[in-house]
Amino acid sequence: VAVIVPRKSRSASADLAYTQEKLGRRDIVNVYDGSGTINAADSYTVKSLVTGTVLTADFELGDTIQKGDVLYVIDSSDVEGDLESAQLSVSQAQRSYDDAADARNVRTKIGGEVSSFAVAAGDAVQAGQTVATVRDTSVMLLAVDFPAAEAQSFAVGQAAQVMPDTTFEVLNGTIRSVSGADPSGDASLMTCTVTIAVPNAGSLTTAQAAVAQVNGVSSLNSAHFTYQREETVVAAASGTVSELCVKEGSTVRQDDVILRITGKDLDKQAQNAADNLRSAELRMSSAERNISHYTIDAPISGTIVDKKVKAGDKLSANDTAMQNLCTIYDMSYLEMKLNVDELKIRSLEVGQEVEITADAVPGETYKGVISSILVAGTTANGSTSYPVTVRIDDMGELLPGMNATAKITTASVKNVLALPNAALVRGSYVLVTKDSPSAANADPDMTAPEGYVYVPVKTGVSDDDYTQIISGVTGNDTVAYDPSSVSTDDYYDDGSSVMIF
Repeated sequence: VAVIVPRKSRSASADLAYTQEKLGRRDIVNVYDGSGTINAADSYTVKSLVTGTVLTADFELGDTIQKGDVLYVIDSSDVEGDLESAQLSVSQAQRSYDDAADARNVRTKIGGEVSSFAVAAGDAVQAGQTVATVRDTSVMLLAVDFPAAEAQSFAVGQAAQVMPDTTFEVLNGTIRSVSGADPSGDASLMTCTVTIAVPNAGSLTTAQAAVAQVNGVSSLNSAHFTYQREETVVAAASGTVSELCVKEGSTVRQDDVILRITGKDLDKQAQNAADNLRSAELRMSSAERNISHYTIDAPISGTIVDKKVKAGDKLSANDTAMQNLCTIYDMSYLEMKLNVDELKIRSLEVGQEVEITADAVPGETYKGVISSILVAGTTANGSTSYPVTVRIDDMGELLPGMNATAKITTASVKNVLALPNAALVRGSYVLVTKDSPSAANADPDMTAPEGYVYVPVKTGVSDDDYTQIISGVTGNDTVAYDPSSVSTDDYYDDGSSVMIF
C-alpha cells in the first residue's frame, strides 16, 4: 500500500544510512491468518408449536438420532374432534359440488334405446320439461287373463308360450307376476292377470297383440305387448341445450348422459359449490397441519446435546422456556467461520486447504478446506469483510464452541529471486547502485540519492519479509534500502514522501 504524505522538502541527496546487498534466492509463502469459532455442521433447537401433556420422549441426552425419528408425542385429544369435523365438511361439500357439476348433465335412469328426443341443440328448456324418451325393448311384457282356478297354481318364473296374432309363431316366455284373484272368493267365477316376459329379438312391438298358454291352459283374452321399462326423461334444471350426447336409436346404459344443458344459473351454482368445497378443504388442511404438530420428528440427523422436556411434562403457552424441547448437533463434520477483509478475499478460493489449530487442543494441527465464500459482505468503519466457511472432516478432539486459528496458504514460490520488503519503493521501484548492471534501466523521472538510481521492477509473491522479483533487477545488482523498518520514507521531487509497507 502506498500512501503519499506531503511534508517539508528534503534533499534527495541527504545522507541516509543505506544497507547494500545483492539479491538472493529463497522460498516465499504468503499465508492468510484468521480466527473463529468451531461449529457443528448443522444444529437445530426443536421447538413446540402446541401446548399439552408430553406423552412420549423416547430418547436420552447423547443419543444419535436420524432425520424423521419421532422425538415427542403430545396429547392431541383436544383437537382431534376439529379434524373429524373438517373431514365431514369436505365430504358434504364434495357431494354438493358433484351434484352441482352434474346438474348440467341429463342422464337416463334406465338402460335401453333412445327412441326420441324432444329437443335439439340450442333449444331453451325449463326444469321438469320432457327432453327424451328411453325404452328398454330387450324384453316385452304381455299381461293377459286366465281363469283364477287354474292361475292360482301358476308360479313366478314358470314357462309360458306366447302366440302373436300376426305371425302365429310360438314364443317362449316366463311368468313375471300373477295377480287379481281373491283367495276367499269363488275361484270358478274369477280371473287372474298373468304378466309374461318375452325376450325380444327385435321384431316385437307395442302394436302387436298376442295370446298365451301356461301348462296347456289358454288365456281368456289377447293383449298388446308393452315395454319392459320406459322412461320419459326430463330436465332437472333450466338452461340451454348445449349438445346431444347420443343419437336417436342409440342404445344407452343406466346413468349414461344423453344431453347437456348450460346456463348462468347452473354456472353460478357450480362455482358456489366449488368455492364451498375449496373452503372446506382449506379448513381440513389447517386441521391436519395443526394435529401434525402434536407429533414432533427430528428435523436433522445428529446427536442430542440438550434435552429440556421429558414425558409427563406439560407444555404451556405462558412458559416460553418449555417450548424449547431439545437441541441436536449434526457432528458428521465441523465448520469454522472466518470474516475475511476485502483486501484479502480475492486471494482465497473454494477448495483451498486450511491448517487449523486450537488452544484447547495443544500440539495438534487439523486439516480443513474452504467450502464456501459468500459475496454478501458486511461493511463497518469503511472496510468490508466477507464470510468464509471452512469445513473440517477430520475432527479429532475438536468440539463445537472451541476458538481456533486458521492458516491458509494463498501463494507460494520456491527458489526465486527476492528482496526485502523494505527495499521496495512505491511498490514497484528499487534503489540500486549506479554501477549495477540494471542501472541502465533507471527511470529518468525519479530523482535518486547520489550514487544511486531508481529501477522499475515487476513483483510477484510476497510474505511478511520478502517479495519475489520477476523482472527489473538481477542477482548481479546491488540494491540499497533503510533496514531500520519495513516502512521507509522516500521522496518525490516535490518534497512529498511515500511510505512503503
